[in-house]
Amino acid sequence: MSVPILDLTALHAPLADQMRDVFNEILTTSQFVLGKHAADFEAALAQACDCKHAIGVSSGTDALIIALMAYDIKAGDEVISSPFTFFATGGSIARVGATPIFVDIDPVTMNLDSELIEEAITPNTKAIMPVHIFGHPANMDRINAIAKKHNLAVIEDNAQSIGAKIGDKQVGSIGDIGCLSFYPTKNLSGCGDAGAVLTNDDTLAEKMTSLRLHGQIGQYQHKIIGGNFRIDALHAAILNIKLPHLPQWNEARRRNAQLYKHKLADMPITLPVELDGYTHVYHQYTIRVDANKRDGLTTALKENGIGFGVFYPTPLHQQECFKYLNQDQGRLPHSEDASKRCISLPVHPLLTEDQIDEVCAVIKGHL
Repeated sequence: MSVPILDLTALHAPLADQMRDVFNEILTTSQFVLGKHAADFEAALAQACDCKHAIGVSSGTDALIIALMAYDIKAGDEVISSPFTFFATGGSIARVGATPIFVDIDPVTMNLDSELIEEAITPNTKAIMPVHIFGHPANMDRINAIAKKHNLAVIEDNAQSIGAKIGDKQVGSIGDIGCLSFYPTKNLSGCGDAGAVLTNDDTLAEKMTSLRLHGQIGQYQHKIIGGNFRIDALHAAILNIKLPHLPQWNEARRRNAQLYKHKLADMPITLPVELDGYTHVYHQYTIRVDANKRDGLTTALKENGIGFGVFYPTPLHQQECFKYLNQDQGRLPHSEDASKRCISLPVHPLLTEDQIDEVCAVIKGHL
């Protein structure tokens, strides 16, 4: 039985007529950038994320960049973040000229280890950028407390965790700015690149709205230098169709995760955790196996038609482009260990129990 890691065709099928209708409407009106569809989506997104402001942008990467620009972070500044994440997190820090300071991850959640942050703070530190990896929130209470103590901004990389919660608070709305990605593989996915920034701060919202349009404050009037970070109307309209379905899709992911937890309980692997008081939305269901067994297991999964992902085989501090940081092998041991052991299994909302059984059978047959 073939088990895809994601099935967007099936996910979109019940919504296809609505999606075609908005495409035809936008084609007729020729309002392709921003406009009513973007405004409607931003209002709905802010409400869904329990946040005062949501500003649509061109990608999750651009969401991170515009958030850093909103704090005027630049050359000579430092931003503390995780090395175990997609490249955009560290890359966005470098793109604005600042220096990423990578701190090791918590070996349980694989999020930024909040207990290691303070020792990495210097007079040049301007922000902390936690990543809510794979759908599980980082320790935002501790991170916010450290940031308040040292007068630092908190920019949440929430690309993988829309809908995740700490208590009754949605991640992305807990720090100063939350950054979302709507890349097609995300829990809430667009038909191409798109993203958003979230904030409860009126001043930051006004500045980021200006920054996404080259810093414009009035037609052809520019007080600051921004960029072309606008969301397209079609992306916004499609996201607005899909947004009401996000809670049920996340719940389906959570249900599938519980099935894996039960069926793989006795296997010699490390399963994902969900800490007390946290709501995991399982963007990925990521297990950890012995490093010397990963290649064999991925080969077995591939031979049996099981989709999987290996995220992230080279942590950011070991990427060639960050050699100038001089963060040598062994300096961040938990990040390096996770990069050698992680395999992400199918967990998408339309996954059936029979498919989960197939995935588990291959794992049990190999290990």
